[in-house]
Amino acid sequence: MYTIKEKINNEIIINKSRFITYIYKVNTEEEVKDILDSIKKEYKDATHYCYSYILGNIKRFNDDGEPSHTAGMPMLNVLENKKLDNVLAVVIRYFGGVKLGAGGLVRAYTNSVSEAINKGTIIPILKKYKVRIEFNYTDIDNINYYLKDYKITYKEFDYNVIYEFIYEEDNYPNNIDSFIIKKKPII
Repeated sequence: MYTIKEKINNEIIINKSRFITYIYKVNTEEEVKDILDSIKKEYKDATHYCYSYILGNIKRFNDDGEPSHTAGMPMLNVLENKKLDNVLAVVIRYFGGVKLGAGGLVRAYTNSVSEAINKGTIIPILKKYKVRIEFNYTDIDNINYYLKDYKITYKEFDYNVIYEFIYEEDNYPNNIDSFIIKKKPII
């Protein structure tokens, strides 16, 4: 699976209608809602705010008043065909006075999202793992040094020190295992 590195935007004009596309990297449905609310405020005079998003197994789309399955579904198809995840695609349409018909709308929304994606940087999604390690107090400076670029999610100071931290696939911290008394994968 892949995602985008950063927000992407693009604009195309088809038969006097203006299609403004934004693609966002998102992690929650709450983020999706917040972004949509923000877009509707920024482009308050637009005719349509069509969107689609993929968050793992959650896939949603909305035609926002366009004929059924002529906007959101074609946008979702582009995201799926590009094997994207954790993304939201929004197309803001300003109607230009010329009706495009169902086929024209499908092509317009498909092309709008495709062109935007082609402008951006696609990156692989790496799996994340959480591990719990236990080590001696005497090694705390070494462990802190080796984990300085990792997210430590839990610390416990008992007979030994216990840390939980997250690392990405193929990015386990070097040289740390020699200090560990116990190691337990969590996710």
